[in-house]
Amino acid sequence: MHLVAQIVFAILLGIAAVGIYLSISRIRKNILLGRDEDRSDNKMLRIKNMVLLALGQKKMFKKPLPAILHFFVYVGFLIVNIEMLEIVLDGILGTHRLFAPYLGSLYPILINVFEFFALTVIVACVVFLIRRNFIHVKRLSGLEMTKWPSLDANIILVIEILLMLAFLNMNALDQVLQGMGSTHYAVLEPFFFSSFLKGLYIGSSESFLITLERSCWWFHIIGVMFFANYVFYNSKHLHIFMAFINTYYARLSAPGKFTNMPEVTKEVKLMLNLPVEESATDAAPSRFGAKDVRDLSWKNLLDAYSCTECGRCTQQCPANLTGKKLSPRKVMMDTRDRLEEVGKNIKKQGDAYDDGKSLLGDYITDEEILACTTCNACVEACPVMIDPVSIILQLRRFRLMEESQAPAAWNAMLSNIENNMAPWKFSPADRFNWVEKLKN
Repeated sequence: MHLVAQIVFAILLGIAAVGIYLSISRIRKNILLGRDEDRSDNKMLRIKNMVLLALGQKKMFKKPLPAILHFFVYVGFLIVNIEMLEIVLDGILGTHRLFAPYLGSLYPILINVFEFFALTVIVACVVFLIRRNFIHVKRLSGLEMTKWPSLDANIILVIEILLMLAFLNMNALDQVLQGMGSTHYAVLEPFFFSSFLKGLYIGSSESFLITLERSCWWFHIIGVMFFANYVFYNSKHLHIFMAFINTYYARLSAPGKFTNMPEVTKEVKLMLNLPVEESATDAAPSRFGAKDVRDLSWKNLLDAYSCTECGRCTQQCPANLTGKKLSPRKVMMDTRDRLEEVGKNIKKQGDAYDDGKSLLGDYITDEEILACTTCNACVEACPVMIDPVSIILQLRRFRLMEESQAPAAWNAMLSNIENNMAPWKFSPADRFNWVEKLKN
């Protein structure tokens, strides 16, 4: 019987591993559809950002209550799943609490720490469910938060609660069976938190308790396997893993600094009779700005997969606050959805397939990109350093430079810059006439 269980466990573990590998491969291929961009500079600063922002969650603490709750969920989930190493080995080897004989008195202490964090995860997830579904925190809603994003968040929270409950009940049942002298359950020092659940099971038969304990054990491990595959397949909670990568490759320059196109810079310098560097390219770019996801950089696409959908960016956006349709969160979600669609099309139809759709127009409207003030409040607010402004500016650049579509006031200003080298409709020769008036 134990051999059958080991074989079943190994098969399930293999299926879960293959599923995760396929999902990671799909995400990597999709991200690499973007343009190349060098983010290999200043490695020490990048590591510092990753430690402070992804691991330490520095930006999260601008909102203390959700930050503390999220910290316990995040840290608790990581710490509790350290025990997964023992569970996996127990499943493969057919043992029970493999590490207990080797760790001695330290083992119950570790389990107590795991149980404490499991309890904090449950409490935090319950609070998050209440905030989402009963209090209706404003930043957790919006036009982009359709049925699926809202359901996705609730699914993850419920899964985490069930996993932690299974873990605590498994330990409680283990202790009851220890007290009954059951052969498979070595006597250990009591586990503090799960001890409070022992009363639920005292008086039941040994066979029933063993079945229930094994059921909790299998539910916990299968639940973790499902959780991992679900997150990587189609969930906003992919940020659990992507946050580390995204913060490492985050932009290090000032948020308000524009990224110029070398080809355009060269033309401007030539117009102003300034020296042009020899390194400036003479080849025309394939496209000015971005129309679809493949015109964006791989970092922009990485941002899309790293979005937590927390709504902090939209909450801080002045355009959104004044009633305009721009939502930085929607921009990132739309980019991710379009990227997934393009990736599926390429897989089915080949790299050259064109479905006649694009990110700009079919997903993100002109009204949205024109509403952006480029204040970078969304970038500052993002806990994992996502840059929606970069995507917006590239979409806007395409509309203006490729299709010459812009508000009349913008066109007038751009025309003046082109003809008069200034936003105002004055000849360069007349630019200092106002000085002559002062002399009089």
